[in-house]
Amino acid sequence: MKNKPSDIRLGIFGFGCVGQGLYDVLQTIEAAGIEVAKICVKDKEKLRSLPSSAFTYNPQELLQDESITILAELISDAEDAYGIVKQALQAGKTIVSANKKMLATHLPELLELQQKYKGTLLYEAAVGGSIPIIRILESYYSSEPLQQVSGILNGSSNFILSKMEAEGLSYTCALQQAQELGFAEADPALDVGGFDSVNKLCLIIAHAFGVSVKPEQVLRFGIDSITEHDLKFAERIGARIRLVATAVVDSGDQLYVRVLPALVSEQSELYRVTNETNGVTIAPVFAGEQFLKGRGAGSHPTGSAVWADVSAALSGYRYVYPKADTRAIALSKEYKINLYLRCPSSLVLPAADFIELNKISESEGVAYYTASIESETLKSLSAYLAAERIFMAEITPAQAHNIALKNCNTEAVVYS
Repeated sequence: MKNKPSDIRLGIFGFGCVGQGLYDVLQTIEAAGIEVAKICVKDKEKLRSLPSSAFTYNPQELLQDESITILAELISDAEDAYGIVKQALQAGKTIVSANKKMLATHLPELLELQQKYKGTLLYEAAVGGSIPIIRILESYYSSEPLQQVSGILNGSSNFILSKMEAEGLSYTCALQQAQELGFAEADPALDVGGFDSVNKLCLIIAHAFGVSVKPEQVLRFGIDSITEHDLKFAERIGARIRLVATAVVDSGDQLYVRVLPALVSEQSELYRVTNETNGVTIAPVFAGEQFLKGRGAGSHPTGSAVWADVSAALSGYRYVYPKADTRAIALSKEYKINLYLRCPSSLVLPAADFIELNKISESEGVAYYTASIESETLKSLSAYLAAERIFMAEITPAQAHNIALKNCNTEAVVYS
C-alpha cells in the first residue's frame, strides 16, 4: 500500500556528501512530500548548514521511532552502518543504504534478515552512482543469462586518470583536486586502491549472476602507482588507462572476477568515459551488448540515487535476486591474464612467477614489459608490486601482440 505524502517521515543517518545531497534533492522536489524527521550525526562540534534542532546524536532516536516510515543509512563507517542496517531489518523496517563496503561484506546475512523479518533493503546508490545498474539487472535482465558485466565503477579514480591525461597533472595533484571537489575522501585508499570498485562489483554479481562473492575473493590492483610514463605508453598504442571491474562467465559456467587498471582501446565505450563519470557494459547472451553511462561521484548525483531508492521503496519495490539458484555458476580462482608492466630499469622482476615475460623497451631509467600470468600468482604478487611501485594494467592478447610488433628490441623469457 502506498503512503500518502503527509504520512511519510524519513530518518537520515549521516550528513556528509551523500546525506547533504539527499537533503538538497528533497528540498528541490516539492512533489516528494517527505518530512525529514531527524538527521543522525556523530560530531557535535562540526559546523553544518542546518540548525542544531535538525540533528540527533543518538541512532536509537531514529531506529526506535515508530512514526518514521523509512530510513536512509548514508554514513562512511562500515561497522556502524552494519549495526544500523541490521537493527532496522530485525525490526522489519524499510532502509536504503549507500555503504558499499558494509553491504559487500555482509550481504548474505542482511538478505536472510530481510527475509526473516519482512523488512526491505535497497542500495542502488552504493553501486553505480547515478546509473541504475541494479534496477536494470533486476528488471530488464531478470530472465536472460548474462555473459559479462564490466566497467568503471569509481568516479574518483576516473577523475584522477582523466585529469592526468588531459592536463598533464601529476597523480598527487589530480588526487588533491578530486579531494577538494568532494570526489575522493581525505583517505583515498578505498578509491584509488580499487577496494571501492571491488565492493560494488560484488553487489553487481549478486544480481547479474546470482553468486555470492566476498570482496577478498576478487583479484584487485589500484592506480596509486601510476605515472606519466604509463599514460604516455598507453597513448602511443592508442589506448587510455582506466580502472575496470570485470565479471565474466564462460561457456562452462565459470565466473572470473577482477578489478584492475586496463589499457582501454579507442574501440571500447570506456575509452570515452572521463572525469567523475562511471560506465558499465552489460553483455547478455541474446540481446547484444548494452552500455550505461552516468556521473559516479558527487553529492547530488549520489543523493539523487538515494532518493530514487527511497521513492521506489515507498512504492513497495523490493529486490528479488532473479538469478539466485537458477544457474550452476562457480567462482573460478585460476585463469590467465595478460599484462603491461612498468618498473625502474634497475629492478629485476621475478620472471619465474610469470608464464611469459617480455621486456619490450627501456628508456630514461624505466623498463616496460608485457607478460602473461595466472590470476592466483598475480594475487600473491600484488603486495610486492605495490611495495616496489610497479604499475600494471591488463591488456588484451591482441594488444600484447601489437605492442611486440611495434618494439623491435623485445626480449622474451618464457617459463613453463
